[in-house]
Amino acid sequence: MRFNRKVYQALTMIGQFGINMLVPVFVCSFLGMFLDKKLGTSFLVVLLFFVGALAGGYNVYRFARGIFASESETSAYLHKSRRNRREADERKDHQNKQDVV
Repeated sequence: MRFNRKVYQALTMIGQFGINMLVPVFVCSFLGMFLDKKLGTSFLVVLLFFVGALAGGYNVYRFARGIFASESETSAYLHKSRRNRREADERKDHQNKQDVV
């Protein structure tokens, strides 16, 4: 049975959202635990966990913004509005008038 390609793309995007969020959280948390052991403190793991969560959230935001920007550009290209067509026609008419003069 052959699946639709969009299903695979959607699953890939969901996986990328998870990776973009979890990797910074884990890296910062483990760095915080390492630094806490070396320095004898107990607050760096919490502090760096939140730094990782903010970094992961920002990664997800940028990724989502990129996806929606590319989809809207494709949609705008494929489905040009009447207004865009009218403006393009007006520009052509204006150019033709300038060529005649």
